[in-house]
Amino acid sequence: MDRPDAANPFGDLTKMLEQFKLPGFDVPAIMEARRKDMEALVQANQTAFQGMQSLAQKQAEMLRSTLGELQALTAQLTAAGTAPSSKTAELIQQSLHKSLADMQQLAQAAYQTQAESYAVIAKRVEENVQELKSLLQQQKK
Repeated sequence: MDRPDAANPFGDLTKMLEQFKLPGFDVPAIMEARRKDMEALVQANQTAFQGMQSLAQKQAEMLRSTLGELQALTAQLTAAGTAPSSKTAELIQQSLHKSLADMQQLAQAAYQTQAESYAVIAKRVEENVQELKSLLQQQKK
């Protein structure tokens, strides 16, 4: 039994469709367009996956950083053995500001990933429109 070609997963389907000669249909062109669609989806998925990995790494870094700060603050309070001071309130406020800035950074990273994925798909849609126009012009000739 023949192995499917990894570079052209539509090979068998193309061969089958070419057996049925349909006037006005360029089967290889149609199959090539579908192959490009699949490539665009794979690229969009890879971009989204890489973005999600980056987001997860940033979240882990934020968690480690926040836990480290809280551990240091707890150690300071324990060592002092006194009631929280204004310095403690200032440290907490700084920690909150940093956490908010980190959250904004994560939101921007997620937006960037979505924009890149959308751009890949939008480009492929535009290519599909151009390919369709080209096929229709060939049929008119």
